[in-house]
Amino acid sequence: MGAAEPRRRFEALYTEHYAAVSTYVRRRTDHPDDTADVIAETFTTAWRRLDHVPPGDRARLWLYGVARRTLANHRRGESRRTALTTRLSEELTDWLGSEVGQAPGATREAFMRLSEDDRELLSLVGWEGLGNAEIAKVLGCTRMAVRQRLHRARKRFAAELAATDVDLNRYGSRAVKLAEESA
Repeated sequence: MGAAEPRRRFEALYTEHYAAVSTYVRRRTDHPDDTADVIAETFTTAWRRLDHVPPGDRARLWLYGVARRTLANHRRGESRRTALTTRLSEELTDWLGSEVGQAPGATREAFMRLSEDDRELLSLVGWEGLGNAEIAKVLGCTRMAVRQRLHRARKRFAAELAATDVDLNRYGSRAVKLAEESA
């Protein structure tokens, strides 16, 4: 079998059975995007397992079996995504109702006046709870660079907070010291 033979065999399989597989899948899905995904995955599997595809009309039945399993996987994935979306929505609702989610307006405004890089760095520490080594991996730089950038970002944030007449003592002595350093 030459190098072009598998391609020709797949093209013939696709041409002969696309309409039947497409109809089979369309009848079992609710959304055109889902239909397209399942059809594509079915024929991708057929390409990968071309040596296992039986000849003749049995190929159509084999493709139906692949499409059936692909649909089942797709439905399980949808179910997991829906459950995750529900859980995240509930967590977000809880978070927004908490004291943490309702940062004082002046604090939020001070944070938003920082550069995008400073906000990202401070968020990785404060919200995601990452350490310097982990942040270095996320940002693709050294731990020393993270340490320096983080120190500077904290100083700039403390200065922004001080400029808003927010009582820095509520953020701790470190915030007061950083604001004094940047003044």
